[in-house]
Amino acid sequence: MQQWTHSIGRAQQMMLEHATRQMAHGQPAFDAAALAKAQGDYVEEGIALWQRFLDGSGWLKETPDPVPAESPAARKDRRFADPAWQKHPFFDLMKQGYLLTSDYLTRLSDSVDGIDPKQKAQLRFATASIVDALSPSNFPMTNPTVLEKTIESGGENLIKGFQFMLADLDKGQLSHTDGSHFEVGRNIAATPGKVIHEAPLYQLIHYAPTTETVLETPLVIFPPWINRFYILDLAPEKSFVKWAVDHGISVFMVSWKSADESMKDVTWDDYILRGQIDAIDTVRGLLDVPSVHTIGYCVAGTTLAATLALLAARGEADKVASATFFTAQVDFSEAGDLTLFVDDDQLAMIDRLTTSGVLDGRYMAATFNLLRGRDLIWNYVVNNYMMGQDYKPFDLLYWNGDTTNLPAKWHRAYLRDLYRDNKLVQAGAISIDGTPIDLSRITTPSYIQAGKEDHIAPPRSVWKLVEHFKGPRRFLLAGSGHIAGVVNPPVARKYQYWTCDDAVATLDAFIEQAQETPGSWWPDWRQWLDSLSAAQVPAQGARIPGEGRLPAIEDAPGRYVRAR
Repeated sequence: MQQWTHSIGRAQQMMLEHATRQMAHGQPAFDAAALAKAQGDYVEEGIALWQRFLDGSGWLKETPDPVPAESPAARKDRRFADPAWQKHPFFDLMKQGYLLTSDYLTRLSDSVDGIDPKQKAQLRFATASIVDALSPSNFPMTNPTVLEKTIESGGENLIKGFQFMLADLDKGQLSHTDGSHFEVGRNIAATPGKVIHEAPLYQLIHYAPTTETVLETPLVIFPPWINRFYILDLAPEKSFVKWAVDHGISVFMVSWKSADESMKDVTWDDYILRGQIDAIDTVRGLLDVPSVHTIGYCVAGTTLAATLALLAARGEADKVASATFFTAQVDFSEAGDLTLFVDDDQLAMIDRLTTSGVLDGRYMAATFNLLRGRDLIWNYVVNNYMMGQDYKPFDLLYWNGDTTNLPAKWHRAYLRDLYRDNKLVQAGAISIDGTPIDLSRITTPSYIQAGKEDHIAPPRSVWKLVEHFKGPRRFLLAGSGHIAGVVNPPVARKYQYWTCDDAVATLDAFIEQAQETPGSWWPDWRQWLDSLSAAQVPAQGARIPGEGRLPAIEDAPGRYVRAR
């Protein structure tokens, strides 16, 4: 208790001392009124808390918490779900004291005045990360659930948790699930198909049809190369690929190669020209069709937008019949918390991490974990390292930990040119293979999906695709976030989605007028494809993987997805 209180106090003292030094040099300081209000509330609520602690009968009767109802500290918090946090005087005091102090430190960071919005957001994010780390629930001796488990098991939970921690240290990555339950090609990434084309950057998978006829226009899916492609081909009941195949679509999937030193000079131009356009032309040639439907997920969606702009500039826009964007961004002016990791210091750190020209995928995994540290870091520290609980098998979390390496040159340029400088939405600011591109020239029919709770590609940022494209656009807001908002099969009967058939100018107007529909949005997307063209052809000849002019190289999912 004493050590924990000391740590919180030091954090407050350092922040105030920093403000004093800044003021001495004429730099930004605290908003006096906001600081005074935060300090006054903190003292008042702290006195109420100690009065409750000194009144020992307070825990034997219904006594309201001293924290104001409107305060974030009063909200329900699953870290403190154990009844001991409410019933035992010591733990109740610790919990309430922590919540009061964390609320105070957050308000203290908000009261910093005279800095630009990004710096203020960085300060708030750093403060929240520190506050989360200092939670008494994160330490064995101040967590009643861990203490009880330790007494019951004679400390076996801590020994088991220590084994888990050492295993994670060996692999250099925090575990979220038991990976022994999953095997690529057996119970994940198991939709039948063949690899029918291989390039230095990717393998192209053609999935076997399951219907007698298929849409004449095939579908090429571009997953993000910062993860494995099989997020869209998890267990069969969750697989978007299987669902699309079963609904009469000829599906092709790009499986990107995890970067090695041979790819140290790969840039965004390569992913556009020798990746996406090469795959589009390969499928068009194989099936002898004029155009293809496309899907771009996350960073691959951003790249698909650049691809469409390049094709438009070259007069080749008709190669793509439609473009679907899963949680993708082109305008990074409101790109969320990830922008907090993009500045000169961060770019310099990435340079230090990539002496071989390749960025270890575990760095990106750690970054994404930090965005939801309470759920993706401390939750597992408590449950697995301290409680010694076995990891639950979960295919989505297995995929999340199956990291890919990235070409450092591409990664650095992507962060600098898009996240930091927002060049993609500036006409002519970016050139691909010597050709300046302009998103406003894109007239390809577009289906734009955003996740309501997406913390990686916020819906307000995804909406901006509507503003920059000029062709027919359908925007859809799905329940949940960056992954579950996309991977939501109809059979699951989960979440909901919102659509609006009227033309609206802003996301706020869309939300105000949108109609809510329960369940998966996948059928809506399938109907949208039919609205463009419902023409069917027999599922035979080149529509069978390996039966056309491109013989099968190997069975799906191929060896690129297995490369580490």
